[in-house]
This record gives sequence, structure tokens and C-alpha cells, in this order.
Amino acid sequence: MAHHQINPPETEGRLIRWASFYDFVTGFLTFGQAKRLRTMTIDNTGLKPGESVLDVGCGTGGVTLPTKERVGATGIVAGIDPAPEMISVAQQKARRKGLEIDFRVGVIEALPFQDATFDAVTASLMMHHLPEPLQTKGLAEIYRVLKPGGRLLIADMVGAKSPTSQRVLSSFTLHHGIKFGIDQLLDMLEKAGFREVAQLEQRFFVIGFVRAVK
Repeated sequence: MAHHQINPPETEGRLIRWASFYDFVTGFLTFGQAKRLRTMTIDNTGLKPGESVLDVGCGTGGVTLPTKERVGATGIVAGIDPAPEMISVAQQKARRKGLEIDFRVGVIEALPFQDATFDAVTASLMMHHLPEPLQTKGLAEIYRVLKPGGRLLIADMVGAKSPTSQRVLSSFTLHHGIKFGIDQLLDMLEKAGFREVAQLEQRFFVIGFVRAVK
């Protein structure tokens, strides 16, 4: 059965299903520098050859595919997204590149993996799609599937300091009315049990990075 015929799983998060346009829109919103953003995400995660990595909210595999190239043939990489259309495109990309990646339709609040499976988890530009209670559930699930000492790297929008900048940020990201800042996740991460929680100084336009360790 083709992925576009499969009903997506139930989730309280915002679902993006326009997979065929996603890469074009991402390139437009990053001024043609999407590859640079993905490289920054992978570098800030500190990935090494042979590690196991989960990309949550993987979309069409923009971060997942270069992650597999970074960890190499001995590394294990998985990607989940609630939209079957996104997973279908990601799988096609992986096949064209000859990369073995475990892409699955799934949701952050019920990750389909056993406890302590991964050395690292990435979540790029997806946490702002989730209501706050779901962010809390999702971080608890990420903590569960990480190995002790495993790292989490979140790349997402920094908070706007004024109503005007909030409107500009919403327009830039095509998420009108959104009220989110990556700094809001710091306290949630600590409550979920993470340590070494830090917002990195490095930025990519309005996107910042938070790193934490289990």
C-alpha cells in the first residue's frame, strides 16, 4: 500500500503532509542554506562513527541521511515522523543514496523503540509543532530510548523578545500565531531527568540549539 493511502497515527502535534514541497520550502526559508543548518545540527550533536542515532520528526530525511553518512556503515540510524508522506519521500532518498536507515511512521509520545537504544537523538525544527503537554511527554520518551550518557540535540526557533519580532518570526516560519522559544525547553529537560542542559551560543538566523545528556 502506498504511504499516501495510509492514515497517519493519532497525535496531538501539528502534522505536515505536503512532503512533495517540503524540501523546496525548507530551502526557501533557509535562504538556500539548509545543508549548512543540517551540518550544524549534526556537528553540535557530536556524532561519531559507529554510533546509533534517532532523528525524531525526521520529515523527508534532511538531517537523517547526512547523519547516516556521519556514523558510517557500522552506525545505526532511525527516523520517525507522523506523516506517512514524509516517510515515503525519506525512504526514496535513502534508496537513491544506498543508505540503510530505519524510517518509520511514528509519534514522539510513543517512540517505537526499546529503552536505552540510542547514543544520540536529534529533533530539528519539530518541537514547536507540539503543545506543551506533548513536549513534556516527548522529552520523557526521548530520555527513555537514550542510553545512559546519550545526548539530545534540539534545533528550533529562539524566542521572540517583542510582539513585533514575534509576528516577524511567525511570518518567516509560516507558523502564524506561534508562541515558542527554544529556551522554554530548558526547564522541561531538567524535569525529565536530563543533565548538562545548555542552550548553545551558536545560531542559524532565528534557529538556536539546545543540548542535554542522559
